[in-house]
Amino acid sequence: MMDKASTRRALLRTAAATLALPALGLRAQELQDLDKVRASGVLKVALYKDNAPYSDGKGSELAGIDVALAQGLARELDLKLQLLPFDAGENMGDDLRNMVWRGHYLGYGPADVMLHVPADKHLMRENPQVLLFGPYARETLVVFHDRRRLPGVKSGNDLVKLPLGAERGSGAASALLGYQGGLLRDQVRIFDNGVQAAEAVIGGDVAAAYVTRAQAETALFRRQADKARFDLSQLGLPGLNDNGWPLGLAVKSSHKALATELEAALQRLRDKGELLAMFRSQGLTLVAP
Repeated sequence: MMDKASTRRALLRTAAATLALPALGLRAQELQDLDKVRASGVLKVALYKDNAPYSDGKGSELAGIDVALAQGLARELDLKLQLLPFDAGENMGDDLRNMVWRGHYLGYGPADVMLHVPADKHLMRENPQVLLFGPYARETLVVFHDRRRLPGVKSGNDLVKLPLGAERGSGAASALLGYQGGLLRDQVRIFDNGVQAAEAVIGGDVAAAYVTRAQAETALFRRQADKARFDLSQLGLPGLNDNGWPLGLAVKSSHKALATELEAALQRLRDKGELLAMFRSQGLTLVAP
């Protein structure tokens, strides 16, 4: 017969083993998910369509920073790469559902990982099915302007009576159109994307464009424009984050082992200077996340 001390120790061992079962099950699931990716020999990466300079082009001609990053991650994991370019949905929640944790109702996706996701704690709280990690750059909004027509920008009022450009459906466009009850509304010309809006500044069609730094620098790089003639000024308008937002990766919330491998691969690309080289090759500034 067991004494009281022996009985207590046995109960504690049983309780500890019981508590460990969920953790062991989770770990097994993590390894299983990572093993499935490795067994397939392919890393499936979701990228936005029509998202220059990050991912733009048709079919095999898809190119950009995120394409180069996807190639680098697959290479670091010793896997082949399969790109899953997709059209942006109504909101980020739709994109995460379609491309990360469930798949599109048309049978497209999900991918193993999605790039170009705002690494935002609020976004992850609203989407508990996903894990956001690995910020690799910071996106910021700028007023890209011709110094001859607009020497400087300190507030939205400096834009009054000037032809302006912005990207269709962007937060920047909404901020311009809604500034002080529509003060600038009649001046704003909407373009299909931010690079086109920035190129319109270089071409003289508009005096300034409210776009991302990457879009403005892409226009300068593509047009080989005189950088001394143009400026990128920061401007905080109501409803927008003055500091921009970090861009990161997203996987299913249960795929923690895959996330760990991808984050380590990203760090190796960063340490070797390859991530910086990806940006510089496109004439872009890599802003630390």
